Amino acid sequence: MASTYAVLSEGLEKRFGSGDRAVHAVRGLDLAVREGTVCGLLGPNGAGKTTAVRLLTTLLRPDAGTARVAGHDVTTDAHAVRRRIGVTGQYASVDGDLTGRENLRLFARLLRAPRARADELIERFGLTDAAERTARTYSGGMRRRLDLAASLLTRPAVLFLDEPTTGLDPHSRGAIWDTVRELAREGTTVLLTTQYLDEADRLADDVVLIDEGRAAHSGTPAELKAQIGHYAQVELPDDAGEEALLAAAGVLDQLTGARPDLDRERRTVGAVVLDPAVTLPRVVRELDAARVPLLDATLRPPTLDEVFLRLTAGRTTVTEEVAA
Repeated sequence: MASTYAVLSEGLEKRFGSGDRAVHAVRGLDLAVREGTVCGLLGPNGAGKTTAVRLLTTLLRPDAGTARVAGHDVTTDAHAVRRRIGVTGQYASVDGDLTGRENLRLFARLLRAPRARADELIERFGLTDAAERTARTYSGGMRRRLDLAASLLTRPAVLFLDEPTTGLDPHSRGAIWDTVRELAREGTTVLLTTQYLDEADRLADDVVLIDEGRAAHSGTPAELKAQIGHYAQVELPDDAGEEALLAAAGVLDQLTGARPDLDRERRTVGAVVLDPAVTLPRVVRELDAARVPLLDATLRPPTLDEVFLRLTAGRTTVTEEVAA
């Protein structure tokens, strides 16, 4: 039986401007997000992530292509899409002069949601003790939780989270992560854009890497990591000089054929290993032959950060800033 998709787009296109100054923010974007899963939408700055979210949430009209969200076409049935989705942007949209409870009740009234739903979400998000305080007195994490609660008033089938934990402390980030996991378990589909690769690694069932407006790579975090093999990293003693660091980088360059990552502050050098013949003992022998002093050496699966940097070749652009 074929999987049911909560978000499905084919050939989605969006340009800004005209002529030589036109910016092609999204070009032929294909997405297929399964119901009840968390999909991480990743990419360099300006890759088209925010524009894609605006298209899928009906805030922008596509120039070409099609997209269906929660079973409805974003162009011909935009009103139905809006009734089935929740959206939380990069910055909390709550009113600082209203209390937490007043904020949710106001949103509930605007969205024609039951007033009791607002009170239910106050309790669910651990805001009961602060419910009668004005939102301006809330911490950043509390404001994000209140904002997320507002996006759930209508029990959306699809929830769009755009950088939901930017600027939050680890405890607040963990609370948001727990909420996202719980929502997915309950059947809500979550489309998550984030610059925190560890966040996507922990939360996402699937990851789509957008590059230059297209879905350049997709798969589970484990599948994307497998594309670039393993990662060799060596740590040098604090008293090892610049010459030793450069020598270690030269050895890893020769062994792996990949450009090494050099961290002078941490005294580490690492590189992606695609050749299965490159083993940890071989790395250690070559470094010893080059008289590189070692504190530690590891050969491990790559992190999603390393996958991201490898697959995008460290590119950053300004396309999204124009689109914004």
